[in-house]
Amino acid sequence: MATYPVSLVILNGKSAENEAVRNAVKVLRDEGYTLHIRVTWEKEDTPRYVDEALALGVDTVIAGGGDGTINAIATCLAKLDPGKRPALGILPLGTANDFATSAGIPLDAEPALRLAIVASAIDVDLIQVNHDAFFINMATGGFGTRITTETPEKMKSVLGSLSYFIHGLISTDTLKPDRCEIHGDGFNWQGDALVIGIGNGRQAGGGQQLCPDALINDGLLDLRIFTGEELLPALMTQLTDVSEFYDVTEARSAWFSVTAPNEITFNLDGEPLSGREFHLEVHPHALACRLPPNCPLIK
Repeated sequence: MATYPVSLVILNGKSAENEAVRNAVKVLRDEGYTLHIRVTWEKEDTPRYVDEALALGVDTVIAGGGDGTINAIATCLAKLDPGKRPALGILPLGTANDFATSAGIPLDAEPALRLAIVASAIDVDLIQVNHDAFFINMATGGFGTRITTETPEKMKSVLGSLSYFIHGLISTDTLKPDRCEIHGDGFNWQGDALVIGIGNGRQAGGGQQLCPDALINDGLLDLRIFTGEELLPALMTQLTDVSEFYDVTEARSAWFSVTAPNEITFNLDGEPLSGREFHLEVHPHALACRLPPNCPLIK
């Protein structure tokens, strides 16, 4: 008798009425797959549902949402006993879907859900920031981070990633570079950064390839610091090549530290973290993630 993997899908509350997701769940259940569905309404729901998944003995916990949803679930999974930890699956339902897109995960609900259930589980890195913050994709700082964190939700829901560009244009009078120092293994830099990308994955901010060579299972972070004189040309890179108007400094290390004389904000997979000191360190092979064959983020 055939056995089928069991999965628990944690849906961001905004996607609870998504008709394509409902249809995909029905199709896969009709094929014999067991899918438990849970919907989040507040942050405390995610760790509770991950604990429930552990109690149910599921093979996979599937993150149904955007990069922030993936981040929250990956963080909870990484804290579990490795011998009992389910794999992470991804059902991209967010505005930008940066991690899913760069990993080659389909954006249509049924093929994405099927991949999240049956694809091979590959060990990937997770990045810890300071004491209790994490990210799986990327930490971004500078004016681009302020654009993405301050863009109204209603604008994002209507315009998608284009909303970041439009909000940036109307906010240019308040956007300034961030002065900081950044250190890594054999690397030291200080100056004024327009954009900082510290990537486990490759893209952020609705499709910007900030760290185009990053890999999520090499035990290293890719750093790119973008500096320049003009904010308006920089904003134009929301629609063009991210490197066209910048001077770029690059480095690769298992850790980076960032210090600043004034408070700055990093966006960790959609979750803002503000302060003057940040320490970022790779946790190699921290969790297993179901990814497509020939995923470009895997070495």
